[in-house]
Amino acid sequence: MSYKQEFLEFSIQQGVLKFGEFTLKSGRISPYFFNAGLFNSGTLLAQLGQYYAQAIVESGIEFDMLFGPAYKGIPLAVTASIAFSLHHARDLPYAFDRKEVKTHGEGGNIIGTPLAGRVLIIDDVITAGTAVREAVSIIQAAGAKVAGVAISLDRQECGQGRLSAVQEVENEFGVRVCSIAGLNNLLELVYQQPALSHNREKIIAYRERYGIDKER
Repeated sequence: MSYKQEFLEFSIQQGVLKFGEFTLKSGRISPYFFNAGLFNSGTLLAQLGQYYAQAIVESGIEFDMLFGPAYKGIPLAVTASIAFSLHHARDLPYAFDRKEVKTHGEGGNIIGTPLAGRVLIIDDVITAGTAVREAVSIIQAAGAKVAGVAISLDRQECGQGRLSAVQEVENEFGVRVCSIAGLNNLLELVYQQPALSHNREKIIAYRERYGIDKER
């Protein structure tokens, strides 16, 4: 089994990935829902960090440091940096931003290593791309370069137009977005696991209605 499918099974076991009927911010009724905020213990985050590191290494994206947009991206950048140190012999610096600029002490809105070189943004998902755009502005304002973006799950569905939010980010900034897994991997798992087979038709119908043409 690939690490992508392992990640999806792990997410299902922890209640992070659920099946049913869920109303998204877009108003669409989705047959599945992913909530990375439920990776909420040391053990779960440690495992999640390993999956992020595997996906990033496999992507081939070249980068010098990690950046986690506040707030969900903060623990993701931390756990990914730890995974790189423990499992890939790479001691990566990381940073994250404050929502409010600090006016006392060290000041500023960046905590961690000063932004420099090629910066890889780590977040949970890309819905509208707002968090990524804010992160890009912060990185560029510091004189650094955006190397790419790593997310946990790519829903691989179109937005208002024919492109997905992930594809829009890639086109807008000229960088790659890698993910631990995508909707295509979820469908593979649903086909392989008899216990999940009752979700198959709804997921297929959802992909046919909202899915993008490009497989990742």
